[in-house]
Amino acid sequence: MSRSICITAADGQTGHLITELLLSNQFRSNFKELFCLTLHPEKCEDLAKMGAKIIAHKHSDPAGLVQSLKDSGADTIFIIPPAHAHKLRHARDVLKAVAAAGIRNTVLLSAAGADLAEEKTQPHIRQFTKIETEMMHLRHAGGTEAGTCQCIIRAGFYAENFLLYENDVKNNGLLRLPIGDVNSFAPIALGDVAKVVANILVSKGPKGLSDRFRGQLITLTGPTMCNGVELAAAASQAGVNIQFADISDTEAKQLLESETDSDVDDSDKQYLLEYYSLVREGKTNYVSTLDFGPITGEEPMNPPEFFKTHESEFKPKRRHIAVQ
Repeated sequence: MSRSICITAADGQTGHLITELLLSNQFRSNFKELFCLTLHPEKCEDLAKMGAKIIAHKHSDPAGLVQSLKDSGADTIFIIPPAHAHKLRHARDVLKAVAAAGIRNTVLLSAAGADLAEEKTQPHIRQFTKIETEMMHLRHAGGTEAGTCQCIIRAGFYAENFLLYENDVKNNGLLRLPIGDVNSFAPIALGDVAKVVANILVSKGPKGLSDRFRGQLITLTGPTMCNGVELAAAASQAGVNIQFADISDTEAKQLLESETDSDVDDSDKQYLLEYYSLVREGKTNYVSTLDFGPITGEEPMNPPEFFKTHESEFKPKRRHIAVQ
């Protein structure tokens, strides 16, 4: 059977980029159809022009979601828990629909650090473990083929989150984060996550996905652990001369509120603040890159490369003075 893929939360940055990559010449010949499940179909018009088929998802219509998935004929689904205050509830709705539609290959995007997060202090991150558990239960649900092939990808802190602070960096020459002065983390480029996901989604094996990925729990981070000072040094190495400044939780929250626009959901802001607390607690002092090379055939992007790629976004624009 030719592969038919469904991407959930395709209106978000992650789902959008993965869809674009799958529709590129590199992957397009590996599947028959690509469906985008979205709460905001108006944000996926460009994907429709590229060849994706858009499925509007309404929270109030679970039966309609099941029918849409059945009608699509998708045998593979990539589940991205949406940026929403009720992330867990919406993820559960999708998982129930996947079970009812009998989608065999289920790949979940989870969060690195979810297993180390505390329910009281990092609830938004911790809830990913609940979503993981409920997806794994699909395999033993009666009367459905859903979950025959499962894979969970725990992605680390996206380096693109630093772009949220570009105005502060331009105006003050500072990267201000509430991560302390000692502990480290290993940011990963979103594009690298997309490459891993795309390769897994188009893989084929006797039971659906390739046996290389079936049942795997894959944690992805960038290749370099950095504390705040080392992160600023990596930026300077790329020509973005900034300094790191440790700030309080309150200051970090205020900074996020002032720097981000209305498109950034409050749940995403809370996720960032909780992740920073994981860094402070020393729960992110690791790298996990052994899977990346074998899956993609490439090396993951390091911090200097990331800052070099986005150099213009962090540097203030030069003023041009007209000379008569």
